[in-house]
Amino acid sequence: MSDTFRAFTAGTNTPDGSYGHQVVDMSIDDLPDDGVLIEVEYSGVNYKDGLACSEGGRVATIDPLVPGVDVAGTVVEAAEGFAAGDRVLAHGFDIGTGRHGAYAGFARVPTNTVVALPEGIDARQAMLIGTAGYTSALSVIALEAHGATPDGGPVLVTGATGGVGSIAVSMLAGKGYEVVASTGKADQADWLRGIGAADTIGRDETSPEKVRPLDRERWQGVVDCVGGNTLAYALSTTRYDGCVAASGLTGGPGLSTTVMPFILRGVTLAGIDSVSNPIEKRRATWSRIATDLRPAALDDVEHQVVGLDGVSDAVATILAGGMVGRTLVRP
Repeated sequence: MSDTFRAFTAGTNTPDGSYGHQVVDMSIDDLPDDGVLIEVEYSGVNYKDGLACSEGGRVATIDPLVPGVDVAGTVVEAAEGFAAGDRVLAHGFDIGTGRHGAYAGFARVPTNTVVALPEGIDARQAMLIGTAGYTSALSVIALEAHGATPDGGPVLVTGATGGVGSIAVSMLAGKGYEVVASTGKADQADWLRGIGAADTIGRDETSPEKVRPLDRERWQGVVDCVGGNTLAYALSTTRYDGCVAASGLTGGPGLSTTVMPFILRGVTLAGIDSVSNPIEKRRATWSRIATDLRPAALDDVEHQVVGLDGVSDAVATILAGGMVGRTLVRP
């Protein structure tokens, strides 16, 4: 194992002390001294990574920071419950926000974030799924826990060309659901159908300037990756006793709605957090991702792979809403 490795950093460690990004040489001693040491094979680019790389993102709590909130690779040194050579993945808690993350040759992450790679999923596939796909799985599980079934009617997925949305479309389609995908990218309609969507609708329909307190009942459930007016629309159009699983805020953190969907239709708003889940829930969810929730088009997920020198452009793209599918980082 080399004493030094390359790492992408965000912060004020630039030559003139201003905020910026740069690739630097680091050593193992620069990493946190607790947890599991992993040689990084792949990471991914998530919206949270974009925020962690932004001076005003309000996510990073250390400066400089090695971003990268999810990681797949090989355990380097034996640690509690893991042997050297074990193939693992990790994500969540303060990885890539409050401690150095995965945009580097090595990462040391908390033990309670590490999951053995499930059988049938390699490191690249794990990061095609990544934090985004884990969030998708939690969203699908929430809908199912509330009674959603493949023959129960259409399920809406908003922000469907993004990481969470596109994998949710594929997971739901793989289980036989009728998926309606909402996107602002009309040119991606054929791609969305290719990964399992039965139909697509435009962002102008799901993100109106003014949302009615109650609108026509349409969906047995919704996976909302957007927030803002899109979430308000989802609540107002979900059928009686349906469920909306909300995980995103690219449409803004505010929510302008009324109590009517909740007290007149019994709609449930299920908040989806993928950061602080206990390890037992992580292992159980990844076991389902490898089996019955495995994305139907996992090997066909549109993606690109960048090195550390390509991270700046990748995070700028996701913050601007221009990313389709997944971008992987291979240090």
